[in-house]
Amino acid sequence: MKKFLTIIVFALCLSACGNKKANTNEVVAEEKITVDSNLPVYELDDLLAVADQQVDKEVIVKGFVTHTCKHSGKRCFIVGNNENASMRVEAGGNIGGFNRELVGSELAINGIVKENRLTKEYINRMEEELKGGTLKEDGSAESCQAELNNINEMRKWMKDNNKDYYSIYYLNGTNYEVITK
Repeated sequence: MKKFLTIIVFALCLSACGNKKANTNEVVAEEKITVDSNLPVYELDDLLAVADQQVDKEVIVKGFVTHTCKHSGKRCFIVGNNENASMRVEAGGNIGGFNRELVGSELAINGIVKENRLTKEYINRMEEELKGGTLKEDGSAESCQAELNNINEMRKWMKDNNKDYYSIYYLNGTNYEVITK
């Protein structure tokens, strides 16, 4: 389930990485800002377990950077101890951007937990586009089957949880610091 969530989040967010292109000669400086120690601190895995209760609340989340958007630097993705679960972090507040050199680093990120709900109708359109060949994929049979499996997992989760939507959680980051050990 978490692997499937990671794939969906990663796929949705990768397409968003190219939406805001910065000047390719511009280098986003690494921000090193002390996070607010009065906020609740979560490891990413722990936050994801209670994310529905933390929507629109400010928290600190710790995770390892797996990807930064190369054109804008306005997004990064973090994982916790379970590498199959990830979260997108949007740059905001005092974060000018996420430098590519942060990949592999552990961060403590201050931010507001947000939720993106995928409705049944949206998921149905995704399936139609996938079957019709209009959804951007690599075209392989394995890719198509993996996406169909993801859609089926979303529907199963919605049924099991008596919901008419599927939630994807992300963080609107305001500050971060690199954790050095």
